Amino acid sequence: MREVGKVYLVGAGPGDPKLITVKGMECLQQADVVVYDRLANPALLEYAPKTAERIYCGKLPDHHTMRQESINELLAEKALEGNIVVRLKGGDPCVFGRAGEEAEHLAERGISFEIVPGVTAGIAASAYAGIPVTHRDHGSSFAVVTGHLREDKPELAVDKWRALAGGIDTVAFYMGVANLPLIRTQLMLHGRDPQTPVAVIAWGTLPNQTTVTGTLENIEERVAENPRISNPAIILVGDVVNMREKINWFEKTFGAESITHS
Repeated sequence: MREVGKVYLVGAGPGDPKLITVKGMECLQQADVVVYDRLANPALLEYAPKTAERIYCGKLPDHHTMRQESINELLAEKALEGNIVVRLKGGDPCVFGRAGEEAEHLAERGISFEIVPGVTAGIAASAYAGIPVTHRDHGSSFAVVTGHLREDKPELAVDKWRALAGGIDTVAFYMGVANLPLIRTQLMLHGRDPQTPVAVIAWGTLPNQTTVTGTLENIEERVAENPRISNPAIILVGDVVNMREKINWFEKTFGAESITHS
């Protein structure tokens, strides 16, 4: 009987393939199967052996190549066949990456696994846009929040909106461009200054990175003026956005698109 294999839940980083960790790269090099998502840079697949099976399971908000339950079963099935399986996820696997659900599924079946952290987009895309998410003069607290919010059934209760509006210096909303009107409205409704700086960073760390800045009051209008802003994107809210004027290194050096409004 063939021995049970192992699953590595690996963070691919935010987009730039050079930002994967050394351990993540080593996992790919020994993989028999790579199960990868939409936000994992395809260039990383080159690290895997030519003989490795490559399975795409990317998701869009309105279209899933494979449902999460099916992905869970696929990982278990491939490991039970004796394979070294790499589940390659954009960013960090535990930051809105469903690694917890996948690890739970594997643990329930007695399948060995490891979680390999990756550089999450909220930090990396912000850094590449010249915005440190913390700064001792401008922001000592930082939160990451899902941007998949619904007005009729919000994932954030009123008290959480109040906390984000008044208790957190810097807030990064993931994949929230479609809900930008709701996000800005709720933050202002619960006490955030309408003049709070905001940056929207699309395709962070990649050559086509595009950044639009403004304030809570006008960011929706600014984003509407730029058709290149779409998911994957990070919405960053807080005074640290003003640091961009001094330390916008990536776009100045490599020519990515920068659009700044007061």
